Amino acid sequence: MTKLTKKRKVALSKFDKNAVYSLADAAGIVKQISNTKFDSSVDIDVRLGVDPRKANQMVRGIVTLPHGTGKTVRVLVLCTPDKEEEAKQAGADYAGLEEFVEKIKGGWTDVDVIITMPSVMAKVGALGKILGPRGLMPNPKTGTVTMEVGKAVKEVKAGKIDFKVDKFGIIHASVAKVSFDPVKIVENARELINTIVKLKPASAKGTYVKSIYMSSTMSPSVQVDPKSVTA
Repeated sequence: MTKLTKKRKVALSKFDKNAVYSLADAAGIVKQISNTKFDSSVDIDVRLGVDPRKANQMVRGIVTLPHGTGKTVRVLVLCTPDKEEEAKQAGADYAGLEEFVEKIKGGWTDVDVIITMPSVMAKVGALGKILGPRGLMPNPKTGTVTMEVGKAVKEVKAGKIDFKVDKFGIIHASVAKVSFDPVKIVENARELINTIVKLKPASAKGTYVKSIYMSSTMSPSVQVDPKSVTA
């Protein structure tokens, strides 16, 4: 059995790990039990009643969090020269094509999001083996393959995130920082979860949202009552 650290014992003493809390109460507890020296991320884990192995039960989407994620998102735009200025004006950290394609082939992936254009996807597609495992491959479904690169950059910088159910039927996403006001944490989490609810596959039977847990980096998780989110 893993030995509990002193900090974890203190955190667990502040709430009942077997209880189910409202979203607002869970946000308050997570703020209390976070004890890292840095500004931890607040994470949401939503277990769904779907079978991800079936194409018609795959849940994937995008959502713009009303208060952003609190993270500094590094954005690379792979585009033709005529779109570089638009990307940079919108706040892209890097913009270009051939130079960055070569850098990525050499192993460089020091960005959080890559946005590109349909016309250059042939070149970007060749980077799939590098970008895919890192979750950086642009995808039209997440709005990262578009002619409106400036708009896409602004949305990502403002707090737009994409999510996807994993092979266990769980969606994991960071929705805030511990330093956020509890109300902002709640509003961001509610926006994500309600978006997930709207994406319920028609073929999914039984209970769709099975459980919701909220935690911060290295903190215990707090179970959230799904009814408190959609109420």
